[in-house]
Amino acid sequence: MLAGNQIVTAPFDEPALGEPYLLTPGPLTTSYAVKQAMLRDWGSWDGDFRAMTAELRRHLLSLTGDTKDEFDCVPMQGSGTFAVEAMLGSLLPRDSKTLVLVNGAYGQRIVQTLDYLGRAHSVIDKGDYMPPRGLEVAAALDADPAITHVIIVHCETSSGILNPVHEISEAVYAKGRKLLIDSMSAFGAISLDVNEIRYEAMVSSANKCIEGVPGFGFIIARKSELEAAKGRSHSLSLDVHAQWAHLNKTGQWRYTPPTHVVAAFLVALRQHEIEGGVAGRGGRYAHNRDVVVAGMRELGFETLLKEHWLSPIIVTFFNPAHPNFAFDRFYGLMKDKGFIIYPGKLTVVDSFRVGCIGRMDEHVMRRVVNAAGESLREMGVDTAAPPATAIAERAKLAA
Repeated sequence: MLAGNQIVTAPFDEPALGEPYLLTPGPLTTSYAVKQAMLRDWGSWDGDFRAMTAELRRHLLSLTGDTKDEFDCVPMQGSGTFAVEAMLGSLLPRDSKTLVLVNGAYGQRIVQTLDYLGRAHSVIDKGDYMPPRGLEVAAALDADPAITHVIIVHCETSSGILNPVHEISEAVYAKGRKLLIDSMSAFGAISLDVNEIRYEAMVSSANKCIEGVPGFGFIIARKSELEAAKGRSHSLSLDVHAQWAHLNKTGQWRYTPPTHVVAAFLVALRQHEIEGGVAGRGGRYAHNRDVVVAGMRELGFETLLKEHWLSPIIVTFFNPAHPNFAFDRFYGLMKDKGFIIYPGKLTVVDSFRVGCIGRMDEHVMRRVVNAAGESLREMGVDTAAPPATAIAERAKLAA
């Protein structure tokens, strides 16, 4: 219902086992119905489970807006990083060269993966959080005709920045190159409609914005790219073409699938649909972000990013300058109050992160703020204002 211009919702149920809320970018807090779905065993070869896999693939494809049947979905066992490596090792030709856009830990991990794979690459490194921009990508592509692909992290959760993928896509295709997107922490809450943003493939994971549990990732790619990937992979188990071909031929995963995780994910997908799909899920997360950011600012905390760049996935806050503040103690006090926050990943200033995703709503986020205020008082910290160096760092990012 509405109260003035504010959305007011009934609170979600508390975690049934009394566990803390996970204010992290995944794994995250899941619904009890998702957890319950893992209580039944499934035969991976059985027709019922094959039907579950088919439903999973169809439903994920529907989130992309692909009405021309140009894409397909390939689930891949393992963590999100497994799926990213599978995409890179299968969809990048061995004689390709990839421009990696780096502004955080996950872009750096892509560079590390390409090093392992022996795939040629160059890097635009923007540091801890500065966003890559279309003009500099276009300039890099003009300067190096050997570059065939560009890859970007959609939401770089090491800072919480939502990178400008639409702008990057336009720059990439204007120069006749191909784009891959690591949308690990954004897909399902931030639109990646193929009719609006052009890309060859994207990758995400079960335990992010769909609100499933860890166990598999998935690659959504153009069928033409999947067909071209035959025999290209460096790995037996991470061969996306082989997995795709086997799924289409038999309905089965090539090797033992995480059956319980798939069952849970189907429940999560149905809850996602009931909530209003990508727009509904993203709207709740954005409201979570707005509530926690406003409340934390009232306590004196400051965000690393200005409003324009804040994602609805996770928010980075500067550590207070107060001499009594120690993050390890703050973390412990927050956990005692039922909330697990994330340490920062910045190298330039001290920080921590608060996730906005998972089975949480505005009521939970207000409790997060109250817990933070209580924790500061217990530490003898009367203001959460950051050091001047942190504010100077933030000023480097234009609105």
